[in-house]
Amino acid sequence: MRRSNARVPVVDSQQKMDSTKLQFRPNAPRSNFFSRISPVTTKNSKGNLWIFVAVAIILVVFCYIFNITGGSQNSPVSKRSFRIIIDGGSTGTRIHVFEFVNNEWGLPVFDFGKDELATMRVSPGLSSFAEDPEGAGRSLGELLEFGRGRVPKEYWGETEIRLMATAGLRRLDVYVQERVLESCRRVLRSSDFKFRDDWASVITDFCFTLASLSRSLMLDCMISLGSDEGIYAWVAANYALGTLGGDPHQTTGIVELGGASAQVQFPFL
Repeated sequence: MRRSNARVPVVDSQQKMDSTKLQFRPNAPRSNFFSRISPVTTKNSKGNLWIFVAVAIILVVFCYIFNITGGSQNSPVSKRSFRIIIDGGSTGTRIHVFEFVNNEWGLPVFDFGKDELATMRVSPGLSSFAEDPEGAGRSLGELLEFGRGRVPKEYWGETEIRLMATAGLRRLDVYVQERVLESCRRVLRSSDFKFRDDWASVITDFCFTLASLSRSLMLDCMISLGSDEGIYAWVAANYALGTLGGDPHQTTGIVELGGASAQVQFPFL
């Protein structure tokens, strides 16, 4: 028989609430959202700072290099240049002072229509000093003074000077030629311009060629007699006409009549 006065366990509501709180209370202290992400944000900020510093350093280095290279290209030394050629002809010796500038590709450009060429002539020619080779060197003194007056002093050391003797000196014996040239070399070495001994020489004559000559005959002729004098004249003429470097059929042949020789030059197509 069931007892009517049996006690039923009663749980106090306050005790139940407290147990519920204890059940869901975290073991570790809670932290809000911003406290959890603040270390990551600090780390990203430091990374961005280093990136900014690296980019700034690269830009500074780039600007420094650009200023150096750009400055050197715009400086007078790189944009403005001079060359001197002494033409030792049969009846006289001429000095030609050329001034030119470098274009955007760094190539020298000479304008025949402007005051970029200065010329002076003295007589007699170098071949007249066969009996007095030392006089050949002395005859260059006036020409060199003319060149120094046309080239600014700060460019003297980098301005090349060359002596090219032609037919007048070619007619002399090789021994006499060399004595005359050596006399000129001694003077040119002390000229304040840039000079090497092999820049004073006798250039070879050009073989007279006709279109009817075979290619093999023309080749043999060019090898045996050389072609410097005629080629130089042909290049200069076509450069002045603006036909150099284009269609070879549009170039112009030349006939050069010197005091002791004649050159005929045209492309053999």
